[in-house]
Amino acid sequence: MTIKEIQEEIIDEFSMFEDWMQRYEYIIELGKSLPLIKEEFKVDENLIVGCQSKVWLHSEIKGENLQFTADSDAILTKGIVAILLRVFNHQKPKDILDADLYFIDEIGLKEHLSPTRANGLVSMIKQIKLYALAFHSKLS
Repeated sequence: MTIKEIQEEIIDEFSMFEDWMQRYEYIIELGKSLPLIKEEFKVDENLIVGCQSKVWLHSEIKGENLQFTADSDAILTKGIVAILLRVFNHQKPKDILDADLYFIDEIGLKEHLSPTRANGLVSMIKQIKLYALAFHSKLS
C-alpha cells in the first residue's frame, strides 16, 4: 500500500469513533500491538529528542524500503508511534521524504494532544524523515 492509501485507511478507522475518549483507547490498543523492539536498539542514540516520554526509534534498509521498529515508555505515545510506523514502515525513503501527512489533521490528532505530546509527534516525524534522508542519500 502507498502512504496515501494507508492514511486514507487510518482516516476511515478514526471516523468510526464518536468521541476522543474512544479514539484515545484505540490509539492505546494500537500501541499494545506494536512489535517489540530488540533490547539492543533501546539505546540513547535511538532516543527521539523532543519527546517528553522516552521513545526509541530504529531503522534499517531492507531491499529498497525502510523498516522501522520503535518503543515508548508511555502507552499513548506508543500508540502514536504505532500509527506513524504503520504509515512509514516498508516504504521507499523518497516516498517518506515526499509524504504529505494530512491524516494527522484529518483525524484531529494534533489538536487533541497536549502541547508536549504534539511536539513529540513532530519530533517523531522529523526523525523518521531524517532516517529516510540518510538512506535516500546512500541509495542515490
